[in-house]
Amino acid sequence: MDAFWLSLVMIFIAELGDKTQLVALTLATCYNSWVVLWGIFWATLAIHVFSAGIGWFIGDKLPTEWIKFVAGIAFIAFGFWTLRGDQLDEDEKSCKTGINPFWLVFSTFFMAELGDKTMLSTITLASTNPFLPVWIGSTIGMVISDGLAIIAGKMLGARLPEKAIKIGASAIFFLFGIFSMYEGGSKFALFIWGIATVIIALTGYIFLGAPNHSSAKNRTTQ
Repeated sequence: MDAFWLSLVMIFIAELGDKTQLVALTLATCYNSWVVLWGIFWATLAIHVFSAGIGWFIGDKLPTEWIKFVAGIAFIAFGFWTLRGDQLDEDEKSCKTGINPFWLVFSTFFMAELGDKTMLSTITLASTNPFLPVWIGSTIGMVISDGLAIIAGKMLGARLPEKAIKIGASAIFFLFGIFSMYEGGSKFALFIWGIATVIIALTGYIFLGAPNHSSAKNRTTQ
């Protein structure tokens, strides 16, 4: 698949149910949807230029087979992350005042995206694909995903089929991850696959088996 379309589709999927998508929904209840989308676009463009640059720099220095193999493990981890879902803190659910809406959206979204799943997905994609298509494709994919969520959220009263979205997006991540692992590690020794399986199992436990601290905090404050 072309790097642009691959990045667009994968980041679109990564953003479904993600924390930054929830931030976009919240901000759109306070400000004009076009202002929110414009702020998201520029914040995403800014953060993903660094993400794609990091991935491109790393990818140029490492063996292709290992990059694809490790990228596959990462995408499976993103699948577990998506399946678990994200929640907003109380501070993120409230709208701040006294700041220009565009700069509020830009700064809020930029900070929320740092270290987020979509940023890490962009780094992973850029490690095996050209920089520019990944940068532009990932930015557009994220804006489309957030735009559709804002529209659907307003039409449905912010009540989306969250569980179905999480399962569908996770399944795509798992399939893409397995394919990438096979493509890169088909000739690897069995013990390498064994280590990878253990890492994946631990990742699954961390995201799905271990207690979700944000959920626990929300329960204690209710």
